[in-house]
Amino acid sequence: MVFLLGLIESQLIMEAKVLKNISDTVISVTTVNGSHCLDILPAILSDPEWLTRQPEIEKKYKAHKSPVIVVGGSYGGMLASWFRLKYPHITLGALASSAPILYFDEIAPQVGYYSIVTKDFKETSESCYETVRKSWDEIDKVASRPNGLSILSKKFKTCNELKRSIDLKDYLDSIYAEAAQYNEPSTYPVSNICGSIDGAPQGSDILGKIFAGVAAYMGNNSCYDLDEFNHPTETFLGWRWQTCSEMVMPIGHGHKDTMFPTSPFNLTSFTKTCQSLFGVQPKPHWVTTYYGGRDLKLILHRFASNIIFSNGLRDPYSIGGVLENISESVVAVSTVKGSHCLDILPAQKSDPEWLVMQRRTEVEIIEGWLTKYYNDLAVFKDQTRS
Repeated sequence: MVFLLGLIESQLIMEAKVLKNISDTVISVTTVNGSHCLDILPAILSDPEWLTRQPEIEKKYKAHKSPVIVVGGSYGGMLASWFRLKYPHITLGALASSAPILYFDEIAPQVGYYSIVTKDFKETSESCYETVRKSWDEIDKVASRPNGLSILSKKFKTCNELKRSIDLKDYLDSIYAEAAQYNEPSTYPVSNICGSIDGAPQGSDILGKIFAGVAAYMGNNSCYDLDEFNHPTETFLGWRWQTCSEMVMPIGHGHKDTMFPTSPFNLTSFTKTCQSLFGVQPKPHWVTTYYGGRDLKLILHRFASNIIFSNGLRDPYSIGGVLENISESVVAVSTVKGSHCLDILPAQKSDPEWLVMQRRTEVEIIEGWLTKYYNDLAVFKDQTRS
């Protein structure tokens, strides 16, 4: 059985590869690395001109009538599902891993992302959760003292002297969110952070315990760069531009509904930031206008098919994911202990059984699509001959 696999990435690039040898549980992929490999097919998925290359692709890979399965994670997962919906004549099906297609235009609650981060920490350790929850007021309290920012800088061993307490808060926010989002079984960073917060030396105050969690997650460094999560890398700037233009996700936290301080999403201030950074006007309704999203089950069950929405429920973005089956072939596959895009990461010998079973389920569903496709193809060939 031969088919083409499109790996949809956040840079809107697709790599088409011929896959063979499907076993019961694993898809064996011939991987290609490096720009010198001729098998890599880059394409800008948002450019309809790419679609004119379909005959060229089929000829190059000797894949005439071979079905195409698109796979993506996170933003790429959203693209995968939308690609299947927009181009069903090109793709047979899609695996959309950790794709928060409902985190737009107030469909999912603003606080949803941080409510799951909070839940992850609280379920890991109630005392850790309480320490984090109380730490924000403690930071403000210390910062208000004479030389308070200097005290905080020394307490958290910042590489540069703090000028605003919000910079420290944003840094801690990013650590907790990232740890929850990528809370993988191999390392379980939330448990690592909470273990260090709860296990801080006897007599440690709240901020001393918080710093112990920082050191556990970031490593035992001589100093800590509070801009660690804001360096202008290509990926960082690219995603920032996306969220400032078309992918406006209204994520925030309200008053005492998470372990974080109050910080609701404000479209006005968000717009000012985007205009300052990129000179662009955010389009908060673009995704739901172009791809849909409201009344998703009502709409998609009428015409959509062959999409797997996979989610790990410890992933904060799962709040904006599709968590219920929409039809017999538009299905939700989720794991209670899973994290962001975990199912499409390379398999490890140490993977827990629930993760192995999740991947097996997804492969079996895709195999079903392929079997039906080739059965249909044979029937239509017979009809044509007769």
